[in-house]
Amino acid sequence: MAEQDDLAQSLEAHRKYLQRYAQFHLRDASLAEDAVQDTLIAALAQRDRFQGRSQLRTWLTGILKHKIIDLTRSRGRGLPADALVLGEDSDSNDGSFNAKGKWVDPPADWGMPDAALESNQFWRVYQDCCQRMSRRDALVFSMREVMGLSSEEICKKIEITTTNLHVILFRARLSLRSCMSKNWFGTHHD
Repeated sequence: MAEQDDLAQSLEAHRKYLQRYAQFHLRDASLAEDAVQDTLIAALAQRDRFQGRSQLRTWLTGILKHKIIDLTRSRGRGLPADALVLGEDSDSNDGSFNAKGKWVDPPADWGMPDAALESNQFWRVYQDCCQRMSRRDALVFSMREVMGLSSEEICKKIEITTTNLHVILFRARLSLRSCMSKNWFGTHHD
């Protein structure tokens, strides 16, 4: 019994981190809390599967990733079926390039991007830029670039084609590039 209490306390110590992670991906405090609660319950139920080969937080985050995807899919949040289908009017040219393939408005000089990763202000701007994306684009981008899921996993989990995935990622990256260029890299930061 003491061992189970110790595990419960260890899990609870990661709740705040898990809540922030889920809130970032789900954009809804109530859904984030549901996902975290489901994660902690699953971790307690599957405690014999945790063998210490990774950090407890890493294991919990892995469980949470799947809970976020399941919750999003089951509630139909942010991924309406018709929003994931490419239509005839879908045009991947956002005006960034001219007919010869040259930048119309080249990206700003990003200076030392590695140093930006150490800045809390950078991460606030990044999160704000992700919030400005459509829910669909932000979720797919997050699944690929933050959660590290493969293209195959994403397509299977949200039932889209590889072509749809690439278009969604293209749009998300353009949106993020534009927002970050305007709100971070286009301004002076010390």
